[in-house]
Amino acid sequence: MKVILLENIEDVGKKYEVKEVKTGYARNFLIPKKLAKLATKTALKWLDSQKEVIEKEIEEDLIKAQETASKIDGLDIYIIVKVGQHGELFEGINAQKISEKLKELGFSVKKSQIQLSEPIKDLGEFPIKVNLDHNLEVEISLTISAEGKAKTEAEEE
Repeated sequence: MKVILLENIEDVGKKYEVKEVKTGYARNFLIPKKLAKLATKTALKWLDSQKEVIEKEIEEDLIKAQETASKIDGLDIYIIVKVGQHGELFEGINAQKISEKLKELGFSVKKSQIQLSEPIKDLGEFPIKVNLDHNLEVEISLTISAEGKAKTEAEEE
């Protein structure tokens, strides 16, 4: 079933794209939640008339993504964790924790945008790649330090 997406839907498509989806998914989820509408002749004409508005929205979205990329690129992030007697982490640092830390700093980055093959389970500094919208890729530096050690380093400065 062909539908016009009215919102960005992860793993389906972007706003105002015409997509082929399963009938049940469209009828039971997308259309009732007003996330899409049937791609009828009338709806496609409406979509053509909206092209100018759509292009402006895409351009604004690209500018926002570029601004975010320039602010995040090269950013140093510090996460302080509890460690055991031998320096082992009690929990791994995953994409969710990195995403939450970026949100604390004022950046809206989804965990799916953070390239991390497996959780980090060691102390130290790690380069992390972040894939932003519009195929923009940046790299941040993640430093994981022990709870007690971070306090002594801060006191020395």
